Amino acid sequence: MSGPLDHTAPTLDEIEEHARRTVAQLPPAFLAAASAVALRVADFADEDTLREMEMEPFDLTGLYEGIPLTEKSVFDQPQGPDVVWLFRRPILDEWAERGNVTLAELVAHVTVHEFAHHFGWSDEDIAAIDEWWT
Repeated sequence: MSGPLDHTAPTLDEIEEHARRTVAQLPPAFLAAASAVALRVADFADEDTLREMEMEPFDLTGLYEGIPLTEKSVFDQPQGPDVVWLFRRPILDEWAERGNVTLAELVAHVTVHEFAHHFGWSDEDIAAIDEWWT
C-alpha cells in the first residue's frame, strides 16, 4: 500500500528511457551519427574520471567519451564505441535544486549537451545557443 509520501526516485532504466526518447527526436541529420554512440547510465562517474576531471561526484551530470566527429579520421584504430554517460544521482540532485523543470527536460538537456560534444561542439558553442547552460 503506498501513500502520498511514498516517493521512489527514478531508476537508472527510467533515466535511460528519457534519454533514448530525446535521441530518437534528434533531427535526421544528427540521428544517424548519434545511433553509433552507446548510451549508458550510472549512479555516478567512476573515481578515476572524477579525479581526471577534478570534479566532485555530484558535479558531473553527463560525459561524452570518444573522439568527436570533427576529429575522427579513417586512419583511427577503433577503440570501441563512443559513449554518452548520464549520471543519475547528480541529475536527480540538480533536478531537485532547480525545482523549475521536469526530470524529462533535465535529462533531455544533459543528453543533448553530451551528444553535441560527439558532433564536435565545445561547451562554449553549446552555451552560445542554449541559454539553459548559462
